[in-house]
Amino acid sequence: MKYDFTTVYDRRGMDALAVDALGQPGGFAPGKPKDGFSVIPMWVADMNFATVPTIPAAIIERAQHPLYGYFATPDAYHQAITDWQRDRNGVTDLPKEAIGYENGVLGGVMSALGCLAAPGDAVLVHSPTYIGFTCTLESNGYRIIHSPLHRDENGVWRMDFDDMDRLLKQHHIHAAIFCSPHNPCGRVWKRWEVERAMEVYRANDVTVISDEIWSDILLNGHKHTPTQSVSEDARQRTVALYAPSKTFNLAGLVGSYHIIYNKALRDRVLARSEKPHYNEMNVLSMHALLGAYTPEGREWVDELCEVLSGNVNFACDFITRHFPGVQVAKPEGTYMLFLDCTDWCAAHEKTLEDVLHAGWDVGVAWQDGRMFHHPCAIRMNLALPRALVEEAFNRLSAYVFV
Repeated sequence: MKYDFTTVYDRRGMDALAVDALGQPGGFAPGKPKDGFSVIPMWVADMNFATVPTIPAAIIERAQHPLYGYFATPDAYHQAITDWQRDRNGVTDLPKEAIGYENGVLGGVMSALGCLAAPGDAVLVHSPTYIGFTCTLESNGYRIIHSPLHRDENGVWRMDFDDMDRLLKQHHIHAAIFCSPHNPCGRVWKRWEVERAMEVYRANDVTVISDEIWSDILLNGHKHTPTQSVSEDARQRTVALYAPSKTFNLAGLVGSYHIIYNKALRDRVLARSEKPHYNEMNVLSMHALLGAYTPEGREWVDELCEVLSGNVNFACDFITRHFPGVQVAKPEGTYMLFLDCTDWCAAHEKTLEDVLHAGWDVGVAWQDGRMFHHPCAIRMNLALPRALVEEAFNRLSAYVFV
C-alpha cells in the first residue's frame, strides 16, 4: 500500500486516551493489565493509524503564518465539501448555503433539537444506541424513546418500522435521531431501508437529525445512501451531520458540518447555534479539512477501508471459529465490533464484568457495551494495525473465552 497502516504508535503523553489502562471515558475501567501484557487500545472510537500526510502538511503550512486572528471562511472550504460529497456520496446538487459549520456532531444534534423540541419532549432513537446520543439527550432534559433494532434470520440488524410508527404516535414524537451508518451495530442501511424509515417519519411529521459521521468508513464494498437523497421530502425534513474526524482521525481538532437544504429549518438551526457564540470554526480545523478532502485523501480512505475490511473479516471469522456462544453481526461500516456475550456468559456461568475484567487483565482494552443499551455486550475498536488485532484475539482465545 502507498500509505502506512502498520506502524504501532506510542501515544502516551500525547492525549488523554493513551492510557496505561488507567481509565476509560464513560465506561468500564478496571485498571492496568497484569504484568507482562501491553495495552492494546480497542475501546473508544478513535483510530490508531497516522492520518493522511496532506493534513499535517496543510496545518503546518497555515501555522507558519504568525497571525491567528479572526478569519473568513474561504470558498475553497465549501468547495472541498461539495466535491467530497459528490465523489463519495453521489450528491450532485449541494448549494453552498446548505453547508454550515458545527463544533462537533453532537453540538449539531443539540442545535437542531433545540429548535425542534423542548426539554421533557420525547425523541426517538434506535437501540443499541450510541452513548453520545443518550448522554447528550439526558443531560439536556429530553426523554429518550428507544425503538430496538432486531437481528433477522441471517443475523443482520434491522429496523422495526411498525414499532417506530407505534412509538412516534404513542409518545407524540416530532424529532428523531437517525444514525447512518449505525453505531454501534455497523449497519450501512440499504436505500430501501432509508426510504421506509423516512416514509414513517413523514407520516408522523417528524424532523430527522441524521448522524452520517461514519459515511466514509465502508467495508467490503458497501455503499452509503445519504438520508437526504431518497426523496424530496427527506431532503426537506432532514438535518444531516458530517465530519472528517472519524474518517481521518481528527477528533481532537473538532470540526464538523451540517447539510440542511430546507431554508426555514436551516435558519432556525443557525439561529440556535450562533446565539451562544460556541459554534466558531477553528482556523487549523478548517485547514485540516482542506488537507483531508483532496485526491490524496480519497486514495488514503480507500486504502483505509481495505485495511479495516481485512481486520473485520479476520475478527469475525476468528470469533466464529474460536468463541462459540459469542454472537457478532459483521459490520458493513464503521470499525467497531459489537459482541453479544449473552449465550457465552450463560454457558460458562460468567458475568459480563467477569469477561470485561479478563480482557483488561491481559491488555485487551475494550468497552462495556451496556452503555449502548444492550444487556450483555462488548464494543471493540478494530482501527489499529493488523498485528495488534491478531495479538488481541490470540490473547482472548488463550485467556478469556476459554
